[in-house]
Amino acid sequence: MHFDFDRCQFAETDRAPDAPALCDSQRALHWAGLAEAVEGWCARAMAQGIAPGTALVLSGHKQIEFVVAMLGCLRLGVTYVPVDSINPPPRLQRIIELVGAGHCYDAEQDAFRTTEAAAVPLKEAGLAYIMFTSGSTGDPKGVQIGRDSVALFAGWIRDCLALGEAPCFMNQMLFSFDFSLFDLCGALALGGQCVLCPREVIADPEQFVGYLASSQVNVWASTPSFVRQQLLNDDFNAQHLPTLNTFVFGAESLTGALANQLWQRFPSARIINSYGPTEATCSTTWIEILPPLEGSTQPLSIGRAKPYAELLLDDGELCIAGDHVMRGYLNRPDLSAAVLFDHHGKRAYRSGDLAEIDEQGRVFFHGRRDDQIKLHGYRIELGEVDAKLSALPGVGQAAAIVLRRPDGTALRMVGFVETHGHLPKETLGPLPDGLDDWKQRLAANVPAYMIPSELLACGGFPTTASDKVDRKRLAALYQQARSKKPKEAQ
Repeated sequence: MHFDFDRCQFAETDRAPDAPALCDSQRALHWAGLAEAVEGWCARAMAQGIAPGTALVLSGHKQIEFVVAMLGCLRLGVTYVPVDSINPPPRLQRIIELVGAGHCYDAEQDAFRTTEAAAVPLKEAGLAYIMFTSGSTGDPKGVQIGRDSVALFAGWIRDCLALGEAPCFMNQMLFSFDFSLFDLCGALALGGQCVLCPREVIADPEQFVGYLASSQVNVWASTPSFVRQQLLNDDFNAQHLPTLNTFVFGAESLTGALANQLWQRFPSARIINSYGPTEATCSTTWIEILPPLEGSTQPLSIGRAKPYAELLLDDGELCIAGDHVMRGYLNRPDLSAAVLFDHHGKRAYRSGDLAEIDEQGRVFFHGRRDDQIKLHGYRIELGEVDAKLSALPGVGQAAAIVLRRPDGTALRMVGFVETHGHLPKETLGPLPDGLDDWKQRLAANVPAYMIPSELLACGGFPTTASDKVDRKRLAALYQQARSKKPKEAQ
């Protein structure tokens, strides 16, 4: 039994209906039970008046009910909008307003609730989901992905990756993070099992490994940063996880050094590297990394184009064309026009990523053209962080920078607030009185991954020739300030 993403329905229903399909930390469903749960959810949704062509906001974390609702929306032709419970209430409310949702479904409570407005029909037909990413104006922007695009993605996992019969996938990434669809689409399209891993389980390394072992997980998909954290646990190895045979990475640069570390723990494991923005339905390129690796300190290739994708370079910027490209940003034709164009009759997207493509079609990533970053797998517009910092009391201007490891991956984010008269120009120092609770204030408006690890005052921001905040100069000031601390301590 499996879920057919081309038709958005369960197929081969008489084949292995008692096989495991989906589990969270509380309970499990076999395939027949999952199909029954989805049909029951659909009946409840229709009774609420939720209609095809409208959006339904789904909130929660790693509950079975969340996945049931996602599949129910696909069955009904309703566009789902995933919002993880890590988001504060104001952000959830803003997303509800932006999509014109008449209802919200709380997966944790397994309950529908009405919003303050009537549902607004979506302008785009045939959307599977709208996923919100950080927006440069301080407002999140909704990426519209078609049902056909999701079917292409599921088909790639099914037909190209050779993951075996009915594999078991670990799922730990937030449902509001598009890479989480890899595990769901893979398990459902292949008739396997998806193991939902909530934050509280992951927080306990021993419990996490035990949970994965008892579930007999075969496929691990995550950012490199997440697996790097697991390597701190000595039990994260093939002896304790004997069925884990495939690692799939995305959203950040994978290094040869990390791949070699993994092979030391899991000598027989396959390692697959992939790349793709949310605007191109999770991923566009992929490549299997094979040992032995040379030059392990250098970033690895992010792969070759998938069968349904075409890649091209425009002045070094990677552009992506194909039916998996988004249908534009929700109600933002201005933003859509800036990044979408027609390429031989297909939608094409300017990624903002700098890259090169070699004679073998392999793509190598060389960073961002703009101020968008990826930190621990989350895509963040520094402009949105700036806007939230600027709203703190007594702050006139604010800016954030990202600190990177030697291999170029983002390590952490540091924020700066301008305080005229408090410090000399381009001088860093402690925050003025009244900003001791800055982290709590930010947490009320943005998810935790968008909160800088540190906030400093700056007496007059450095600027570029075009009168923009000079982030590079801020980073240099920060490094200079850090280098002085040990000397002062002596």
